[in-house]
Amino acid sequence: MRWLFLSLLGLLVAACASQDPFPVGTAGGQAQAGHRLAPGEKLRITTYGETALTGEYTIGAAGDVAFPLVGTIQAAGKTPQALGQELTAALANGFLLNPSVVVEVLTYRPIYVLGEVNQPGEFPYQPGMTALAAIARAEGFTYRARQASIFLKRAGEAEEREVTLTSDLTIQPGDIVRVAERYF
Repeated sequence: MRWLFLSLLGLLVAACASQDPFPVGTAGGQAQAGHRLAPGEKLRITTYGETALTGEYTIGAAGDVAFPLVGTIQAAGKTPQALGQELTAALANGFLLNPSVVVEVLTYRPIYVLGEVNQPGEFPYQPGMTALAAIARAEGFTYRARQASIFLKRAGEAEEREVTLTSDLTIQPGDIVRVAERYF
């Protein structure tokens, strides 16, 4: 009987976990491992052994980066690792012998916190940032705020979704966090 109860409880927990439209990430590099580059982000591109090819670059409005020797290369929609591999291949094609290129994001797209917060607006994104940290950047909830859930719109999605506000709900660059007003 106990086994049946525990099995049923496990199934219920698994079913609830799979319905979360915004999976909880981990802080640091793991949360950004799948990050897709977008216009406006600032990159540090390091070409080992070639100081003239190492520097900071900004992704243009068209989603491209102008890189010495290679020219303009599309960056938007790619991971930093994929862009680094593409630059390595382009430099190996007649420019450098065994190049090694690493791409890292210095400045991400900003996030927006709107609604029932004391200071709504645009804020810089930090890797591993949670929704509660974003709300804290906006100087916290107003007295009218509904604090149990928020509306979250991911960059590139058409509509926002209501999600339960937990301490480990991570946000991504370009997200819009909206705190709704409570009704009583």
